[in-house]
Amino acid sequence: MGNFSQLVATVGNWVWGAPLIILLVGTGIWLTIRLRGLQFTRLFHALYLALIKRKEETDQPGDITHFQALMTALSATVGTGNIAGVATAIATGGPGALFWMWITGLFGMATKYSEAVLAVKYRIKDRYGTMSGGPMYYISQGLGWKWLGALFAVFASISAFGIGNMVQSNSVADALESTFQLPFWLTGLVLMMATALVIIGGIRSIGRVTGFLVPFMIVFYMGSSLIILLLNIQAIPEAFYLIFRSAFSPTAATGGFLGATVMLTIRMGVARGVFSNESGLGSSPIAAAAAQTKDPVTQALVSMTQTFIDTLVVCTLTGLVLITTHTWYSGHTGAELTTIAFSQGLGSVIGKYIVSIGLALFAYSTILGWSYYGEKSIEFLLGEKAVMPYRYIFTLFVGIGAIAELEIVWSIADIFNGLMAFPNLVGLLALTPVIVQETRRYFDAPR
Repeated sequence: MGNFSQLVATVGNWVWGAPLIILLVGTGIWLTIRLRGLQFTRLFHALYLALIKRKEETDQPGDITHFQALMTALSATVGTGNIAGVATAIATGGPGALFWMWITGLFGMATKYSEAVLAVKYRIKDRYGTMSGGPMYYISQGLGWKWLGALFAVFASISAFGIGNMVQSNSVADALESTFQLPFWLTGLVLMMATALVIIGGIRSIGRVTGFLVPFMIVFYMGSSLIILLLNIQAIPEAFYLIFRSAFSPTAATGGFLGATVMLTIRMGVARGVFSNESGLGSSPIAAAAAQTKDPVTQALVSMTQTFIDTLVVCTLTGLVLITTHTWYSGHTGAELTTIAFSQGLGSVIGKYIVSIGLALFAYSTILGWSYYGEKSIEFLLGEKAVMPYRYIFTLFVGIGAIAELEIVWSIADIFNGLMAFPNLVGLLALTPVIVQETRRYFDAPR
């Protein structure tokens, strides 16, 4: 077993190594150039469409509203990475890692936009009358490479049971047992029931629940973070100075922090940024394809805000809490470090409850979002008749994950999560002319 664990760790380090990170960020830079910095020039318009306008034309083709599609995608990305991932990045790479998370997020917005353009353009309607789309469809239809689309679907369906299912239910069970002494089996049973009640109804049910749950959990977590920052408002300017300074110069050892080179800072920031917002991995365009819209660009602009909210808002708040409370160099990491920071900022009991409840909500919403990603991947591979059995099996594995030892499962799921990116990025790069053409058509049209 030890040799197998070592093999899995080696493969994981290779998959999530420099080539993938460079390819992910490089694709974002390339798309930013080709789209003339659209994520900067059209950001306010995109936020208006996503959060303010929100008046949907329900006679348009699709299954859920723009807002519900955005919330479904956010449900899968705003997760443990925003709490534990940011803490790991800063505890390992120093405060400058947050700067490189921002850079990854800014370029990732162009990637997220492009994925959604292609997802809506190449989506199809299945025999149940619901939309199906995502990388497997725009690769197989746009490029004619069905084998590569199928490969993506295989990777995504495996990831759905790992990173989007068992790993999340295990995180919830662990957090609730630590804070509220709830037994693992009870958390697993409740999660199974809560998951079944939502996903058996399909994307419309998922969209309704995430449309309510995700805004609530983000506001809950943001509100708690902002209170801590207001209580430490005098430390905020110094925090930003520290972020920018350590982004370009080595961070000295202090307290329990061992110090970090600039390269380590960049690697941790970029890797955790990508892991948090999933730009380029190809998961969120599956949800974008279900949106009620006739125009791919409209939904793409809304989808673009997902990365902005996830990385440039939620991750930033976590990072600033860690830095302003001076807990980032304590020697702790992951969710434990975030818990220490919130406990110092709001008191040990309240802080611990907020992080545990936040982890539970984030992980549960991730289960809902990824259930749909896995469903559409299985449907692409095996047909519509496989959808309902998949939903029951997915629900069962939520319970198994809550009570199982998952170190190997986590590592394997992490590998397949990364492998999803390779076929997706091939599709994005090869279909860049289509993305640019659709964008110009939309913005050049008279209004």
